[in-house]
Amino acid sequence: MSNSYAYNQDPSERLIKELKRRRYSSRTISTYVFCVSKFLNWCKKPVNKITKKDVREYLEMKDSKGRAGNTLNVNLMAIKFYFEEILGRKMWIDIKYSKTPKRIQRYLTKGEIAKLLGAIKNPKHMLMIALIYSAGLRVSELINLKIKDLCFSEGFGFVRNGKGGKDRVFVIARAIKEELFFRCKNRDSCEFVFLTNRKKKYSIRTIQVIVKRAARLAGISSWKEIHPHTLRHSFATHLVENDYAITDVQASLGHKSPETTMVYTHSSGRFIGIKSPLDKLE
Repeated sequence: MSNSYAYNQDPSERLIKELKRRRYSSRTISTYVFCVSKFLNWCKKPVNKITKKDVREYLEMKDSKGRAGNTLNVNLMAIKFYFEEILGRKMWIDIKYSKTPKRIQRYLTKGEIAKLLGAIKNPKHMLMIALIYSAGLRVSELINLKIKDLCFSEGFGFVRNGKGGKDRVFVIARAIKEELFFRCKNRDSCEFVFLTNRKKKYSIRTIQVIVKRAARLAGISSWKEIHPHTLRHSFATHLVENDYAITDVQASLGHKSPETTMVYTHSSGRFIGIKSPLDKLE
């Protein structure tokens, strides 16, 4: 690459194109472009003159300012992706920052789920929220679900291009199968399953408002902390409580790593079938 390559040249065009080709989410694309642009402007060098030492010094600078481990890891991943996948330069940097400990997520009991659903008087809204819980969907997956993604005869559906660009299968609960089928009947298969009265796709914000309002009306404690993702956490926790294996829960949620799913063994207040050897001593 020419030495005349300006240090502050906008990296976004090629970076965005490649990230989109690999089906990264729009949020990840924006984050990567932001991280790479910040680094290149800090470095003030042509990209062919940037070294691993520069990357280390940049991350150490951010670390000294108290940036969270997650933030530093994302910066490193973005910079490595740019140099290795876009520019074809190996940037082997063996640094891993500790992630910020995650607070165990709030989940609803089965009784609270029933109360929340019962508090939703609009049939379409109730069906949407029931589907999120029954299938463990992310809210973005719900609003982007299309009729052609549902296989009623087989009793399952597909999440297309979910988090990380992955597809996965989900079960259509028998309790909502008939109503869901009725709502999709005689419609174009390419339409979104749920449309507003103006025939527009629902926004994430609207679904958030529906859930929070229902939690308040249902008299659920700390209702202000309840959001659509709480239903996904509840789905996973209840699967664990119903003795499904972590690998089954992992597949249902679309998690890449079983470690991500293991949090639900703690959420449900137990480990799966493991007893300490101390309890076996005579």
